Amino acid sequence: MGKHVLLIEDEPNIIEAISFILSRDGWRVDTHSNGQTALAALRDKSPDMVILDVMLPGMSGYDILRGIRDDPATAELPVLMLTARGQIKDREMAERIGADKFMTKPFSNAEMLETVRAMVAG
Repeated sequence: MGKHVLLIEDEPNIIEAISFILSRDGWRVDTHSNGQTALAALRDKSPDMVILDVMLPGMSGYDILRGIRDDPATAELPVLMLTARGQIKDREMAERIGADKFMTKPFSNAEMLETVRAMVAG
């Protein structure tokens, strides 16, 4: 499996941090910040995994995740959900819809890198 991630996030500082961490590790990072067009971007980019924020303009990360899981072409794609709200109900909803992993902001650089590596390694 390759090292290509699509980061769907609307906060510029988070985009910059994750892009820097992963690019430095040899990943190709594409970014997208609009929930409304995220599924089209996903089909266009064909990444090896997705990092998906819960709160996005246009469409929530939960709705995007449902779209990912409902499409046979992307149903098995590893998805890491990010949220600024770390309540148990958020985590439970993400897991119920089909998130592979869930991470609360702020996160450490090492935690992000370790999690992404593990998810793509299988």
